[in-house]
Amino acid sequence: MSRSLYWLQCGGCGGDTMSLLSLESPDLTEMLDMLDLEILWHPSLSSMSAQEHSLLLEDIYRGRQSLDILCVEGAVIRGPGGTGMFDVFQGHPRKDMLIRLATKARYVIAVGTCACFGGITGAGDVEAVGLQYIRKVKGGLLGEDFISKAGLPVINLPGCPCHCEVQAGVLSALISDSPLSFTHYHTPLPWYGMLVHQGCVRNEYHEYRVEEEDFGEKGCLFFHMGCKGPLTYGPCNKLLWNRRSSKTYIGAPCAGCTQPDFPSEYPYFRTRNIAGIPLELPDGVDRAHYLAYKGMAAAAAPLRLKKRDTQV
Repeated sequence: MSRSLYWLQCGGCGGDTMSLLSLESPDLTEMLDMLDLEILWHPSLSSMSAQEHSLLLEDIYRGRQSLDILCVEGAVIRGPGGTGMFDVFQGHPRKDMLIRLATKARYVIAVGTCACFGGITGAGDVEAVGLQYIRKVKGGLLGEDFISKAGLPVINLPGCPCHCEVQAGVLSALISDSPLSFTHYHTPLPWYGMLVHQGCVRNEYHEYRVEEEDFGEKGCLFFHMGCKGPLTYGPCNKLLWNRRSSKTYIGAPCAGCTQPDFPSEYPYFRTRNIAGIPLELPDGVDRAHYLAYKGMAAAAAPLRLKKRDTQV
């Protein structure tokens, strides 16, 4: 049975769309055929006129057109003063359009960190929020008690942008009625149940505290360069971009873009510390054990790590 999808682009960039268009195996058109998924509307894929688009929306609102999946990209703009008039569709606040579509959808998916938690757009002055979160606080536009027709809250797929294979995997799971388990931020565990650090090629340098203070080097970027890999849950070192790379692969620190508090209010590329000890420790590590262990680990670092090549 064919399933239907409507993609709504709200405040922010189109990075998640660009990611989805980069899907390789299968590519996007092959995936749509395999899943028998009909895209009712997507701003980068659809060619219908404005009048045809309006008629489609009216059919969805009145129940004449079923809506299985609503994907929302970008944060919801509520300004100025809660009116939503900073972001309009045909003269009406787009936030109101989103609410109407969400009440009709079997599943609602927030694609990208802006749609999930507010993200970069939420750091501005346009009163932007996520669909069901405002950074770490549940609520957002749809409210903490919202559930879709399938009985689920908003499914959050954070990332700046969200990896194309995460998007494809979640769509496949929903359409095939495969069970999904979720984190407390309602992100799917198969993709957001591991730390970025756990797949990092620099783990051994981290364990022995072989530290770097510049980009492109081989050692660990956590202690000086602000890398958030040990603090951030996401698939970035599990699903490589273009199947070959990630930030830490090339010597750039993880920015923590899947986290609800992204973007950070503190400077990037610099680790906040007291007397050389990071203020934010790897998830699950307490400070007393960390102090004892890291001092011994640095002293025991093998010579092959200390004498590393200067370039990745």
